[in-house]
Amino acid sequence: MQTIDFIDFQKVEIRIGTIIEALDFPEAKKPAYKLKIDLGPLGIKKSSAQITDLYEKDDLIGRQVICICNFKPRQIANFMSEVLVTGFSDEGGAIILASSDQPVPNGSKLH
Repeated sequence: MQTIDFIDFQKVEIRIGTIIEALDFPEAKKPAYKLKIDLGPLGIKKSSAQITDLYEKDDLIGRQVICICNFKPRQIANFMSEVLVTGFSDEGGAIILASSDQPVPNGSKLH
């Protein structure tokens, strides 16, 4: 594993937001949802997330997720993904969303 300096970590905008919309994304190469995430003072951001194995769209609404907010936007099929929703792979490769164990204000930064 490569090590980084603390200053490098400080450059990454890791923030929490609440999913306010989840839609099917049939144009994506791999199964995914199109998400809209309320990141508080950063506004509403869009993300493509390959989380269809373990999550239904309706169950995602209101869920807080940890996002990387300062990557360059990425074109995925006909959709511009603005933030990266984070998660961990389970033993089968399905993504388990990273979140907080208690609610925090949207846009809060990870320390």
